[in-house]
Amino acid sequence: MPAGLKILVVDDNPTILKLLCRSLEKCGELVTATDGADALMKAIEIKPDLIISDYTMPVMDGRALFEKLRARKETQNIPFVFLASQKEIDERLRMVLDGIEDYFVKPFFVRELAQQARRITARLLQEHMEKEGARGGAITGKLSEMSLLDWMTSLEQGRKTCALVLRDGGEECTIFFNEGQASHAVYGELKGDEAVFKVLRWTEGDWELDFSKTAAEHTTTMSTQGLMMEGLRLLDEANRDAG
Repeated sequence: MPAGLKILVVDDNPTILKLLCRSLEKCGELVTATDGADALMKAIEIKPDLIISDYTMPVMDGRALFEKLRARKETQNIPFVFLASQKEIDERLRMVLDGIEDYFVKPFFVRELAQQARRITARLLQEHMEKEGARGGAITGKLSEMSLLDWMTSLEQGRKTCALVLRDGGEECTIFFNEGQASHAVYGELKGDEAVFKVLRWTEGDWELDFSKTAAEHTTTMSTQGLMMEGLRLLDEANRDAG
């Protein structure tokens, strides 16, 4: 994963742990633990960027893990996501909900957890990259790990101003964002909406993000959200025609 995001995944059920890792494999570098005590040692050692933990576990439960990490200066700001039943949330976790990143009510759909985890890690990744970008230079990564749609969602939510360059083979497209809205795009002779639509399907290649670049030209006619929705519609239409 670009920027080396580390995610600590904690669950005492090996089947659930395996499912979680499978759904989160594209979100970052995964480290696993099977109980709270094991997770505590690993969190102190590797200082993960995100912890996703079951609440009910032997040896040390998720609540105790959360509190012990919050008590240590070097781990007190690690974003924390709980997996818990509605009863556990109502009776035991309600008082700490303001201090956690998110929670998922059991039973949950793995797909929904994966989608939310991708949103959280995209935001964390963006924050890491802005810190790196502030030191000068652009940041790069793989489209297979962070797609254009992932970036468009993240940059819109964060209201970011930057240039996103996509490269696949000898092809290149640059999309400029102004406060989260795609304002200008260039792909060969194409500009604006059409340039964005052409590269939405790219799943291989590289991306480069530069928070120091802006564009005076404005060629797009839709919002970032509108471009994504229309682009996905065109992709679905093309897939139906091909099928």
